[in-house]
Amino acid sequence: MNQTTNTILMIRPVAFRMNEQTAVNNYYQKVLDNTTPATVNVKAQHEFDTFVEKLRSVGVNVIVVDDTIDLDTPDSIFPNNWISFHESGEVVLYPMFAENRRAERREDILDLLEEKGFEISDIWDYTSAEDDELFLEGTGSLLLDRVNEKVYCALSPRADEGLVIEFCEEFENDPVIFEAFQTVNGERKHIYHTNVMMCLAENFVVICADCIDDKQERKSVLNALKSSGKEVITITEEQVKNFAGNMLQVKGDNDELFLVMSTQAFNSLTDVQVEAIEKHCPILHSSLDTIEACGGGSARCMMAEVFLPKIMD
Repeated sequence: MNQTTNTILMIRPVAFRMNEQTAVNNYYQKVLDNTTPATVNVKAQHEFDTFVEKLRSVGVNVIVVDDTIDLDTPDSIFPNNWISFHESGEVVLYPMFAENRRAERREDILDLLEEKGFEISDIWDYTSAEDDELFLEGTGSLLLDRVNEKVYCALSPRADEGLVIEFCEEFENDPVIFEAFQTVNGERKHIYHTNVMMCLAENFVVICADCIDDKQERKSVLNALKSSGKEVITITEEQVKNFAGNMLQVKGDNDELFLVMSTQAFNSLTDVQVEAIEKHCPILHSSLDTIEACGGGSARCMMAEVFLPKIMD
């Protein structure tokens, strides 16, 4: 079982904007003053294309699919929330909190992957949970320690505990469930996605332990990480606001590992944190300022990891 992959699916936006339906519990989204939607989209496309180019330059296999203008999908740039791909050949479809995000789920993307030689053996579809107002937003909510068969999840309006447990039972993983918070206007509010405050790499984890208010839960999470042999690199809540938790480790040429993040996230790190990360792998960063401001998500959210097996000729 591999923790990292060389193949990433990314969706190029055609009508990117701030999604009013997700802003109700994503406190990172901002309205950019004096900027038209068309300008926002052009800037987002430029950031997207530059990011893809940087990933490909180190040997990451990036499969780019264009979003379609026919659907109102302002957040389509974040595919990791609606789908995950597994080494077993299984694909999981997830229930989404915002109604206009549900249109992001596209069967033609599965057809495209099969055309490219990837094997899909089974599809697990949790989307009927939307009828009961229950949600679990993919690898935004679920941080998969694929090697040690653990799943880390911060509960929120977008991550239902029952669905987390169901997922873990079906994939024979141990759940590590907790609550993570951020301060919004002086109040502690749930962080909407686990991958905003935590990044799981092969030999280390970047985590804002201070977001886990319950001391017992915090201790349990850190113990679960350490018992799996992960070096724990902590970040602050202020760094979380700069998307320093929203990173992903990927494989480039010759299986070289890279930790991918936004330039804003990189600039928020201290020299000590950078050194701790670079002991394990180089950092690759790209400017995603417009995407982060309007979308409230960053580098990790934009990359859906493809672990599917290739069909042998």
